Amino acid sequence: MLDVVLLNMRLHGRITACGMISQYNLSQTEGVHNMMNIVFKRIQMKGFFATDYFPNYAKFLDVVLPLIREGKIVYIEDIAEGLENAPAALVGLFTGRNVGKQVVAVSKE
Repeated sequence: MLDVVLLNMRLHGRITACGMISQYNLSQTEGVHNMMNIVFKRIQMKGFFATDYFPNYAKFLDVVLPLIREGKIVYIEDIAEGLENAPAALVGLFTGRNVGKQVVAVSKE
């Protein structure tokens, strides 16, 4: 995917990278071509971990929660009903089956 993204980036574009789940279980990671586009287009590429931003979490909630309550931000949850469906829900995370945040509802009580 990055090969195609690099070809379609604008001049001085920015790419953030987090996760790389498609690479987790490969015995040999995939190579990237078209890397010269980073130079030609002066692209910035930066990786991060979500934990880098934990100190900002309280401020994030102050800003985002009112927007969710007002319906200005809508999120999607993929809910698997019952603990017996948890393994399939987990596998779905790694195969692209789920949409949005994956949740396993163990009990409605």
